[in-house]
Amino acid sequence: MNKQQLEQEIAQLKMDYIGLQGDIEKLESTGNSKMIENAERRLAGMEDRLADLNKQLATTTE
Repeated sequence: MNKQQLEQEIAQLKMDYIGLQGDIEKLESTGNSKMIENAERRLAGMEDRLADLNKQLATTTE
């Protein structure tokens, strides 16, 4: 993946992350704990992916 592709994927993932945070806030108001747990796991996966992409970006010279 080149630098531009990495930056685009990071930007998209950040937007998805923010959207999912908003969804969690809505779920918390309804008290649906199972769906909240699933969404929080997805957030954790996104955080791991962001960390990986940022490492790749830091080492990319293109």
